Amino acid sequence: MRRAISLARARLGRTRSNPAVGCVLVKDGWVLAEAATAPGGRPHAEERALDMAGPAALGAVAYVTLEPCARRTSGSCSCSQRLVEAGVSRVVMACDNPDILSAGQGIERMKAAGLQVEMGLLREEAEAMLYRSFRRRVLSARGKLGAR
Repeated sequence: MRRAISLARARLGRTRSNPAVGCVLVKDGWVLAEAATAPGGRPHAEERALDMAGPAALGAVAYVTLEPCARRTSGSCSCSQRLVEAGVSRVVMACDNPDILSAGQGIERMKAAGLQVEMGLLREEAEAMLYRSFRRRVLSARGKLGAR
């Protein structure tokens, strides 16, 4: 997760309104792929890492700094669905995502598909460095500023 946070940190301020996210795919103790949100906010970190890993992602563990999206404004496949379709066995996240396009929906999709899902690894580090302003902006837009 520290590597995923480092990848995300390097993208701060370069992803427009999207959060800077890091994703590292690991299998049998080896890093298969690692990526961060692309400049401009797309593609997302998970889709970039999955594209790099290809079929080797089957059975891998994804370490992601922020809960994967459940829906996309572009209408393209969400990151949570991409993780399911790739056959990733486990997703470990640092932080939850309060955005209306996520907010637990991706977690439920992944769990329903049989993936192991864990939340909170290095949460404080990720939130402090990466997501405090994102969370404030999203919750303010939803009229829930002050929550969490």
